[in-house]
Amino acid sequence: MADFDVLVLGAGSGGYACALRAAQLGLSVGLVEKGKLGGTCLHVGCIPTKALLHAAEVADSTRDSAQFGVRATLEGIDMPGVNAYKDGVVSRLFKGLTGLIKSRGITVLEGEGTVTGPRQVTVGGEVHTGTHLVLASGSYSRTLPGLEVDGERVVTSEHALRLERVPASVVVLGGGVIGSEFASVWRSFGAEVTIVEALPHLVAAEDEASSKALERAFRKRGIAFLTQTRFQSVATTDAGVAVTVEAADGTQSVIEAELLLVAVGRGPSTDGLGYAEAGIAMDRGFVLADERCRTNVEGVYAVGDIVPGLQLAHRGFQQGIFVAEDIAGLDPRPIDETAIPRVTYSHPEIASVGLDEAAARAAYGDEVETLVYDLGGNGKSQILKTAGFVKLIRRKDGPVIGVHLVGDRVGELIGEAQLIYSWEAHAEDVAPLVHAHPTQNEALGEAHLALAGKPLHAHS
Repeated sequence: MADFDVLVLGAGSGGYACALRAAQLGLSVGLVEKGKLGGTCLHVGCIPTKALLHAAEVADSTRDSAQFGVRATLEGIDMPGVNAYKDGVVSRLFKGLTGLIKSRGITVLEGEGTVTGPRQVTVGGEVHTGTHLVLASGSYSRTLPGLEVDGERVVTSEHALRLERVPASVVVLGGGVIGSEFASVWRSFGAEVTIVEALPHLVAAEDEASSKALERAFRKRGIAFLTQTRFQSVATTDAGVAVTVEAADGTQSVIEAELLLVAVGRGPSTDGLGYAEAGIAMDRGFVLADERCRTNVEGVYAVGDIVPGLQLAHRGFQQGIFVAEDIAGLDPRPIDETAIPRVTYSHPEIASVGLDEAAARAAYGDEVETLVYDLGGNGKSQILKTAGFVKLIRRKDGPVIGVHLVGDRVGELIGEAQLIYSWEAHAEDVAPLVHAHPTQNEALGEAHLALAGKPLHAHS
């Protein structure tokens, strides 16, 4: 007899969601965690970074208050105060999660867990078994070969969240989501920022129109960025760091700054945990799983950042729920990875769901139509003084297959966009829906009106 119906290794978004849903379904659950319940997202990822981004928005609002007829002056950024606010948010959520897990009768096994046999995990010398084993060990901040992170001058996002001061200048290595968000925060706080990105665009995983819009906005904000530029080396100086980079044409240059933030993505935390030894199929540290999150080993599942795909907390969360329901025999429907919403919480924000234009054209060729609705025609966006757009991608005479948004607060609009995509709505289905005025949400409605051939305002 196994100790638990479900044994979960890792209590991040994927692991704790699986544990909570499994317990709710009447299964006995063991949850192994070496750190704090909640994992990366709660403690060093989504939650604290978004708190920083909100503090940055408050700083910008104060600095720009005159344009709204409000006289206010920004005296400076009190980083210990910002950190106290951020830590308070994390602390309240952590307390709530801890209480929830306790109230559901989940057994928390504290310590580092290693897979030591079939559906068996050893924690602190004690062996625990599960009828089903769910691997949810999460991810870590990657670096590049030969690039040593010292936590002082060369830092990762985890270190950046604990800074007690605003650096005067920063080089951000990596222009993806994490790099763009930190660049946005530090610029709002008054730092000089330079992003170095090897790919042709910032946030290169997004639709090219969204990437270009973010680049325009960053340029306007005084955030410098070098695309198609590779990191070569870093040396410490009296003032901080000297970063040598190489442009696409092979020319090298040196950028000096107080700090180098390494934001080149996250790697799967699987090393030394006994996965491969247990016969679990792996690829470059990632655990291979099918659309039902099953590994090649009977009774062993994998969820979250260790599975190839989008490394997003809400993906892991949904996979965790899916696995619990699968184990309980509810036969849940597999998750459509393309329907997972994506948000970059920079200033301005980028949000998207479904296919970008390049992927849509690769899949459907000339059958693809696009429409861009400028937020200039949206009342609430004018009130907020934000620029951006709603870009819709559809199959001719068919459903909307991609929604891409740029502008402050557009992350809050992605819910309706997700429903439009997931329910395979046509523009004609969305156009008659009444959207509240004045809201930014209205821009989605107007864009679909235009796509349905009933444009009320300008679009392209």
